[in-house]
Amino acid sequence: MTETIRWGILGAANFALNHMAPAIHASRGASLAGLATSSADKAAGFLAFAPDLQVFDSYDALLASDAIDAVYIPLPNHLHVEWTKKALAAGKHVLTEKPIAMNEAEFDDLVAARDGAGRLAAEAYMIVHHPQWHKARDLLAEGAIGRLIHVDGMFCYNNGAATQNIRNRPETGGGGLRDIGVYTFGSARFVTGAEPDTVTAKLRLENGVDTFAHVSADFPGFTYNCVTSMRMFPNQRMTFHGDAGVMTLTTPFNSGVFGQAEVQVEGAGMAVTTYRFPEVNQYVLQVEAFSKAARDGTPYACPLEFSRGTQRMIDMTFEAGQEI
Repeated sequence: MTETIRWGILGAANFALNHMAPAIHASRGASLAGLATSSADKAAGFLAFAPDLQVFDSYDALLASDAIDAVYIPLPNHLHVEWTKKALAAGKHVLTEKPIAMNEAEFDDLVAARDGAGRLAAEAYMIVHHPQWHKARDLLAEGAIGRLIHVDGMFCYNNGAATQNIRNRPETGGGGLRDIGVYTFGSARFVTGAEPDTVTAKLRLENGVDTFAHVSADFPGFTYNCVTSMRMFPNQRMTFHGDAGVMTLTTPFNSGVFGQAEVQVEGAGMAVTTYRFPEVNQYVLQVEAFSKAARDGTPYACPLEFSRGTQRMIDMTFEAGQEI
């Protein structure tokens, strides 16, 4: 393994172009070495900031290259498991967009493929690399809000006009829970270290995908409530209510895009302490952490075992969901 992890990307997705490819290019210990796409027009956007990038005309050609150590997979959801396993079989480390699987059972094959290949495979869950979430977890553990009683979450946007978007199509694994429920669910699990005992949900469906979900859950010692929607005005927030204070993350998921990342703690006497995290690129932090883990085995913040727990909660939500 070279000291610098050489990355390749399967497919020229817009998200890869706008976020992950620049993050790989900017990361220490990583280099953007390859892109698999048959479209010269799509490749041009990547070559504009990474002119030495090697463009492969197929995914298989990139995976066969000895010039690639790790791959990032931003393909539609229903292709994630298939191409993660193919990349591992080719001897590559793999970072796959969320959700890495469509249901919890698929994690059996992913874990077996990871362990058999002796490579790192993980879901691209960038928020656990952002210092605001580590601060939130530490504050809760330190008792900054006392005993946790309830967690509230909200993550919404409106893509109703984009009828052909993969998020609005059932055949590509679309739906709000798979797209953004991973954040409202996984962030609560990350901060608390707890798993839900029971879940209830009300779902609104369009064309076979969930466009609105109101989810309630019972965790050991606290309750949970969240709303995710692909048909509401953009909004995001996570709030942790204790018996001695309230902790709020005002830009929990799209920091730097939706707004500045802040953790606000309101305590005795209504006093508010705010922790601010300007100019943090969580995608760069994710790439650097993954590259380091691939290079020297440093424990990774989002192993498949963590992502499996979030997928389990998504599965529980669909099983319990009542359509409204």
